[in-house]
Amino acid sequence: MHRAVRHPSRRAFLEVTGAMVAAGLITGCASDSARPGRPGPAAAATPRPVPVTGRHQAGITVPQPAQRNLLAVVADLRATVTAGPLLAELGRTIGALVAGDDRRLLGLPPGDLTVTVGVGPRLVRAADASLPGATDLPRFSRERIASRARGGDLLLQICASDALLPPVVAAALLDQAGDRVRERWRQSALRGVNVPIGNGLTAPRNPLGFIDGIVGPHTAAEQRRDLWLSGPPSVAGGTLAVLRRMELDLPRFAALSVAEQEAVFGRRRTGGAPLSGGTVGSVPDLGAKTPDGRYLVPVDAHVRRANPTVVGTGLMLRRSYSIDEPAPGLLFISFQNDLRTFTATLTHMDTSDALLRFTTTTASATFLILPGFDRRHPLGSRLFG
Repeated sequence: MHRAVRHPSRRAFLEVTGAMVAAGLITGCASDSARPGRPGPAAAATPRPVPVTGRHQAGITVPQPAQRNLLAVVADLRATVTAGPLLAELGRTIGALVAGDDRRLLGLPPGDLTVTVGVGPRLVRAADASLPGATDLPRFSRERIASRARGGDLLLQICASDALLPPVVAAALLDQAGDRVRERWRQSALRGVNVPIGNGLTAPRNPLGFIDGIVGPHTAAEQRRDLWLSGPPSVAGGTLAVLRRMELDLPRFAALSVAEQEAVFGRRRTGGAPLSGGTVGSVPDLGAKTPDGRYLVPVDAHVRRANPTVVGTGLMLRRSYSIDEPAPGLLFISFQNDLRTFTATLTHMDTSDALLRFTTTTASATFLILPGFDRRHPLGSRLFG
């Protein structure tokens, strides 16, 4: 479905109107407890604002932990549109939205709102085909992807602790873009409650009940090595993102015993420790065996098949979000400075990873996440001028 931004679709109208209703911005929609003379519920603490400008865009390593609510919008630029002016304009709009200075926020406080912008391979190739981000994702097994749910020119990743914000911010940004873009697909998603994984870090559980994102480039040194692009100058400070929307066969997975579920992942469901022993932060001992010679971490367990040392790649910063529409599942997002980190890992998983038996991918895209920006260097200016 094409979204004509200057003439909002019924879906867009309902999303924004629903946010206004929930926020009490439409007359008559306030609950009884919030009416004059009656005490309302205690106000939640307002999250701290996240700086917009800097070497890297917000919404990747800051804030930490990541906000619970995400809306990913994937769109195409129309053939006659020049990317540079559009991106610069979107960058200025993002600054105004995060500062709370854009009337299209409808009075909602921005809190810890972040908007992260990426461009797809077609736009990168148009700028310089030798740059990171110019390569499309290959096709993999267990995919059922409609043509409009594969690829795209523009990614808007909108995150906030307040669930009302992402659809309102998306409507404002698409309104700003006008008929220069056509929306391909979007996905609203939610992160589970964070649990400690050691060294002051936390990670949420995925829809299958297991802690997700334990391994990743968490230290500054690891992020310099495996997350951020160091060059060429036009992309330095950016990264590469992969988005994969997956349906999960939750009833079939739930029918397994806890021991069988743990064998799929190679970790304990409750605490997240590897089946080889230790704590949630322990490195899995893939050589450890039982007295009768069986591997403690099964040969098709996810932690073995996706292990970066086994695959021979760097680390990826992984985020998994629960989704309920169009079907129960998850939105997987990974950030890395080499697309091979993802493609080699999934290729290795494709052969025998037990987890993939419960997944069907229904949307897929990769984007160059642009470097950070400021007043002197607008969003996208280093790449598109």
